[in-house]
Amino acid sequence: MRPAGGAMMAVLSSAGAETLHKLNTMWRSVQIIQVLNTNDRMGFLLSKSMEQNFQKQQEFMLLNARMQLERQLLMQNQMRERQMAMQVAWSREFLKYFGSFFGLTTLGLTVGAVKKRKAALLAPVVPLSFILAYQVDAAYGSLIHRMREEAESIMASESERLALPQGMPTFESIEKSRRAKAHLSSLLEK
Repeated sequence: MRPAGGAMMAVLSSAGAETLHKLNTMWRSVQIIQVLNTNDRMGFLLSKSMEQNFQKQQEFMLLNARMQLERQLLMQNQMRERQMAMQVAWSREFLKYFGSFFGLTTLGLTVGAVKKRKAALLAPVVPLSFILAYQVDAAYGSLIHRMREEAESIMASESERLALPQGMPTFESIEKSRRAKAHLSSLLEK
């Protein structure tokens, strides 16, 4: 209940500004409590509506996080495909140059071996032919398919070889490193 006007003035005249502020704050609190008590039913409806909105927002955030993860995976896969295409293109380009070198070298060594009648001059052709065969396989053959199959086999049966030193990085280990560097840089600035 609100005090009568004259009594309120007497209290205010004897109290300072601080007391007035405290009284106003208390009066607002009493009014809020009264509104909440009379509107319990409405408060229940509001809280239920808020809870539904919260659940919808959580579902939206989960869907958004899933879409973001899918996009990241697609982007990483496209980057991997581009890198593989660049690797195959590099192998094909290198093969052109190495093939020319191999052809000229083989021709020169064969001519020299025939003229000097020394078969030993053809010895460098053997290792060069292995390199040429590897490059042809990498550029146009099934080397990449065999490598993929071997990688899948390693992942399936020898996964312990794939472990990182000191395990997977964690948030704590990254933060520890970041703090150490930040502390070091602050010491260097002093």
